[in-house]
Amino acid sequence: MTTHDTAAPATTPSTSTDVPQVVFACIRNGGRSVISRVLTEHYAGGRVNALSAGTQPGEHIHPEVADALERLGLDTSGETPTKLTRETIEASVLAITLGCGEECPYVPGVRYVDWPVADPGGQDEETVRAVIADIDGRVRQLLIELVPDLELPPSVLG
Repeated sequence: MTTHDTAAPATTPSTSTDVPQVVFACIRNGGRSVISRVLTEHYAGGRVNALSAGTQPGEHIHPEVADALERLGLDTSGETPTKLTRETIEASVLAITLGCGEECPYVPGVRYVDWPVADPGGQDEETVRAVIADIDGRVRQLLIELVPDLELPPSVLG
């Protein structure tokens, strides 16, 4: 009897399949889902892949959201509203909805969580900052659950 297990090491380096993917979905993909994605990517340090998408994506992210995130040192220059697809959800371990309700495609086997967060679109700076604070706490808790050994950096909110 011959075995061929000597060629491969017992462990292999992490690959992208080891990194959980989360999709944040809202209607326009201009506020809540963008805040969630940007904060997740910032805190996760490559340990979680975060996407954002909308059921009816707008033309651009809300300028008041971009401004507030930039003031916190978070880059939004690459953020573009994207259409939420069934394939995006299928490729994710978790779909977090932020106001898209029944419009969000359902994919069996994917865990769904709804975050009832206020819409920052068109709001004043104080309201947008309160929405960011709400999402910040939720994202930090989510990362503790998804990646228990992750050492979270301090909150961007100070």
